[in-house]
Amino acid sequence: MFESLSGRLESIFSKLKGRGKLTEADVDAAMREVRLALLEADVNYKVVKEFVATLKARAIGSDVLDSLTPAQQVVKIVNEELTTLLGTTESRLPMASQPPTVVMMVGLQGSGKTTATAKLAYHLTKQGKHPLMIAADTYRPAAIDQLVALGDENKIAVFSTGGRPEEIVAAGLKQAVRQANDVVIVDTAGRLHVDEDMMSEAARIKSVAKPHQILLVVDAMTGQDAVNVAESFKERLDFDGLILTKMDGDARGGAALSIRAVTGRPVKFISLGEKVDSLEAFHPDRLASRILGMGDVLTLIEKAQSVSDEAKAKALTEKLRRQEFDLEDFLDQMRQLRNMGPIGQVMKMLPGVSNIPGMKKSEVNDSDIKRIQAIIESMTPRERQQPSIISGSRRQRIAKGSGTSVTEVNQLLKQFEQTKKLLKSMTQMTGKRGRRGMFGNMF
Repeated sequence: MFESLSGRLESIFSKLKGRGKLTEADVDAAMREVRLALLEADVNYKVVKEFVATLKARAIGSDVLDSLTPAQQVVKIVNEELTTLLGTTESRLPMASQPPTVVMMVGLQGSGKTTATAKLAYHLTKQGKHPLMIAADTYRPAAIDQLVALGDENKIAVFSTGGRPEEIVAAGLKQAVRQANDVVIVDTAGRLHVDEDMMSEAARIKSVAKPHQILLVVDAMTGQDAVNVAESFKERLDFDGLILTKMDGDARGGAALSIRAVTGRPVKFISLGEKVDSLEAFHPDRLASRILGMGDVLTLIEKAQSVSDEAKAKALTEKLRRQEFDLEDFLDQMRQLRNMGPIGQVMKMLPGVSNIPGMKKSEVNDSDIKRIQAIIESMTPRERQQPSIISGSRRQRIAKGSGTSVTEVNQLLKQFEQTKKLLKSMTQMTGKRGRRGMFGNMF
């Protein structure tokens, strides 16, 4: 997500830091590069023009050029303006005072609308809600079957029956009242393009459902096409917010950076994978930090807390303080990382990870974790607890038992020592802020 844009911006800011005291000419040159980087990221050209003009006006002010750390001030301004461009604050999904809250999902065929419906329902169940999904897409082959399968797999109620879409929705709403569902999510039909039939059907469903929120689902990977689709929907149907799907595959980020400015409607959720738990609430400030390579510790902590065990967290914190962190603990943390989502995405939430040698060229993935697990599980309990005793002959035995090479075993042991030092230093730093510290919350 945003790999190409993040890389370009980091390169631009690195040049500024190398100059020390900045001149207006330095700022002008940097703004030209920022403009090109945004255009290459497929950001709407009008949005780019206004964004860069605002940046330049702020950056040539005395607060930057007269600052002791002007380059840092420029980064701060870019971060603030990116946050403003993305929406300033999180746009929550409001709940109706009188349940059920009705959410209507709209979008083109292929945007991931049906899957997004299930992801949103799953997201709400984690907040203690009891949603009902209504399968009202009667046109796409297997759309109803797909929603039913997703509901069964994740223990989420689904309503489906025959008839016209608006009749299905009316019957589904009655079912929701009988079952005391507090949220109803209506999956509607899409088309390959915006047309009169689709809009007429959506209008009929809207009149029956009386939705509290209409969410437009768009494929982030389509860039400016996604923005154009959003503009068309706003003109014909209007909507309250957006869900951007396939963000994990969008290396440029043009849709995310353009769509709110063009439509005036907030992005409420982003989808970062195929699994049902990959939907995230959209936080403009956190995404701006990710774009600038500054990480996203808050989201990382939230993900960690959702999969962590409180007793294990306290025990680990104590082991770190006593410098007793061993390979069994290391393996346990690797397993928890896997539960937090694709490991590459999790790693990128750590501040400064892009500056670690080799991180930009090599993508950490689940196969790496499986290899680590195989190596550690090929060790004896004593070797896991006391890695220092692992001699050359032991390394050969471990490599043979795990189906790996001695080089890979050596790399793991080196990685373990580096992680141990990192965890120790971060625990010491954050421990001053509270009894458990940051890693006590994360693991």
